[in-house]
Amino acid sequence: MIKVMVVDDHRLIRKGLVMLLEAIPDIEVVGEAENGDEAVLCADREEVDVILMDISMPNGLDGFTAAETIQKNNKQIKIVFLSMHDEEIYIQRAIQANACGYIFKNSKSSDLEDAIKTVYKGNRYFNVGLADEQLESLIENTKKDQSILTTREKEIVRLSVLGFTNREIAEKLFISPKTVENHKTNIMKKLGLKNKSELIQYGLTNKYLDLTFSQTN
Repeated sequence: MIKVMVVDDHRLIRKGLVMLLEAIPDIEVVGEAENGDEAVLCADREEVDVILMDISMPNGLDGFTAAETIQKNNKQIKIVFLSMHDEEIYIQRAIQANACGYIFKNSKSSDLEDAIKTVYKGNRYFNVGLADEQLESLIENTKKDQSILTTREKEIVRLSVLGFTNREIAEKLFISPKTVENHKTNIMKKLGLKNKSELIQYGLTNKYLDLTFSQTN
């Protein structure tokens, strides 16, 4: 039996999903939540295999943050985002949050069942209208691990996204502009980026503006 939790701030949608899932053999709904905070508490309290997670929930944690919080202590739980957003940036963010699946709210009920059973078996299910090659490329690019960058390199990416020139970055970090340029070259090589515009886009996509640094290396 696959134990599922449903997270959505709209009660009618949530209850409709629960009714739909309860009619599917081998699936048991073990919890509901109307926001990310409740989802985190429920995931700690109940034995859950798969969570159907809404993204945009105005009260409390959003779906992405809730998913990341849950998986810190419950790595075995599979997250499937159920969203109305079809923009690539949302799909990228879902991948960053270690989602196993992403489907749209207007999907067929059979797609929902397939998504749950597919991720439960340890596979991905992204029904987002992209060709397999495009999806694999998106996953590969989005999953580039930030841990391969040193703290100093991450700070240089953040300052670059903020619009600082090499000289200004050098002054802030007490290094030479040439050293900043060398760091940027190494960063782009590590991440497989072609130019500084792609470096800026990488920083924006991976939310470097939200990062803070207490030390450099």
